[in-house]
Amino acid sequence: MLQAPKGTKDVLPGDSYKWQYVEAMMRKHCANFGYKEMRTPVFEHTELFLRGVGDTTDIVQKEMYTFNDKGNRSITLKPEGTAGVVRAFIEAGLQNEVQPTKIYYLNNPVFRYENPQSGRLREHHQFGVEAFGGKNASLDAEIIGLALMLIKDLGIEGLSVNINSIGCPDCRPNYNAALKEYFKANLHNLCETCNSRYEKNPLRILDCKEEKCRTYIEDAPIIIDYLCDDCKEHFESLKLHLDALNIDYKINPRIVRGLDYYTKTVFEIISHTIGSQGTVCGGGRYDNLMEELDGPKMPGVGFGLGLERLLLTLESTGIQIEKPNQYDLYICTMGQKAEIEGFKLCMALREEGIKVEVDHTSRSMKAQLKYADKIGAPYVVIIGDNELENNSAVVRNMQDGMQQETSLDTIKEQLIAVIKKEV
Repeated sequence: MLQAPKGTKDVLPGDSYKWQYVEAMMRKHCANFGYKEMRTPVFEHTELFLRGVGDTTDIVQKEMYTFNDKGNRSITLKPEGTAGVVRAFIEAGLQNEVQPTKIYYLNNPVFRYENPQSGRLREHHQFGVEAFGGKNASLDAEIIGLALMLIKDLGIEGLSVNINSIGCPDCRPNYNAALKEYFKANLHNLCETCNSRYEKNPLRILDCKEEKCRTYIEDAPIIIDYLCDDCKEHFESLKLHLDALNIDYKINPRIVRGLDYYTKTVFEIISHTIGSQGTVCGGGRYDNLMEELDGPKMPGVGFGLGLERLLLTLESTGIQIEKPNQYDLYICTMGQKAEIEGFKLCMALREEGIKVEVDHTSRSMKAQLKYADKIGAPYVVIIGDNELENNSAVVRNMQDGMQQETSLDTIKEQLIAVIKKEV
C-alpha cells in the first residue's frame, strides 16, 4: 500500500478545523499589530540558504532537501521562512516603501531531513513574522509580545521567555577567539561536526546537541561578557521594554539559535508541557542579512512558530478547540420531483450563506433522517410527494423534535430568518 513519506503527516477533514481556528487567531493578531501576509515559493535556489542560513549550520550541513532540476540548477526545498522573505523583499524593491515593513507568513511548509520526533516532522508548517527597517529594541519586544499574546490567547499557560544577545560583527570576533581558546584543549573530545566548526564558526559549537559535547559547552565563556557598547545598549533597551510590558524573562547565555544570520537579540518561548521539545517559538534580530543577500542595508527582526508543535502543545495541555457545526440544515426528499425541489432549495440557501446538505446517495427517508442526526444538522426539511401536492414542506427541529408544515413559497425566507438569528 502506498503510504505518506516518513516524517510527513496528513491533515484529515476531521482535524482541519483546528488548523483553521489557530490560523484565524494568527491572522487576527497580525492585523492588530499591522503585519501583512507574504507568500513565497516552496523551493528556492540553494545559494540563498548557503549564504543566508549559513554553511556551518546543522540545517545546511545535514537537513536540507537539495536537488538539481532539469536545467541542472541546484534547488532546495525551503528549510526556513526568513531567507525567502528577505529575497522577495529585495527583488520587489520593498525598501523603497515607507518603513518599517511588517510581514507575516502562515501555513508555510518547510522541509528538514531529520529524525521525526514529537512535534517535529520532515515537512512541517510555520507561522512567522518579519519586520524590516526598525533598529530599535522596541521592535524586538513587540514581536515577543505578539507571540506571547497569541499563544496565551489560545489558552496555553506555563510559558517562559528566554533571551540572549549574540553580538554583532564588531564584537563577535573577540568572543569567537575566547571560544577557540576554551575549546582548544578538548577538541579531541568533541564530535566531528564541532571540530569542523572550530575553525569556521566556533559559535555554532554551542548549538551542538551531542551529549558528549554538551558537557564541555556548559562551562564555555558567555557572550554577554564580550558585547560591544552598541550591543550592550540594545540588550539593556530590550530588557527595559520587556519590563514595561510586564513580560517575565530569563537571560539564557546558551541560546544561539540554529541560523547564522542572527545578530544581537535571540529569544525562545518555551512551554513546559512537552518536555525536551518544549520550544514553541524562536527568533531574533538579523541586521545584516539583507546586505548578505545583495540588498540594501536594513535591519530586521522576526520569529518562527511551528503549527504542528503549537497544536501538540494545545493537545497536551487539554485545550479543546470547539468543532464547528458542519451544517445548519439538511433537506430530506423522497421521489424525483421532491429531489429536484429540495436541490433547488439547497442551492438557493447556500447562496444566502446557509450551510446545507442534501442526499446524493439515494438513501431512504429513514436513512436520510438518521444521517442528518449523525452529522449534527440542527434543522431538517422534509419534502415528499404529499408535501409537493400541497406546495409545502415540513421543518423539524432536531433538538426538541418539534416540527411544522410551511409553504414552499416562503420556506426559504423563513429558514434564513431562523438560522441566521441563531448564528
